[in-house]
Amino acid sequence: MAPKTAKGDEAAAVAAAIAQFEAEFAAAPPPERPQAPAWQRAALLEGVSAKETIEDLRGGSAWLS
Repeated sequence: MAPKTAKGDEAAAVAAAIAQFEAEFAAAPPPERPQAPAWQRAALLEGVSAKETIEDLRGGSAWLS
């Protein structure tokens, strides 16, 4: 005996049921993180750090900020 296949209407109903199930039980999107200010993003991209060594403008010794 040959296995029966679903007719067009039955296949559409199964596809609709699967789509509805996925829509109802899909994971919620993660909450949006607040965007950093433009100056902070630019500083991070350039690698600026609050811990970098800065030389004294008068030619003196280096210090940590």
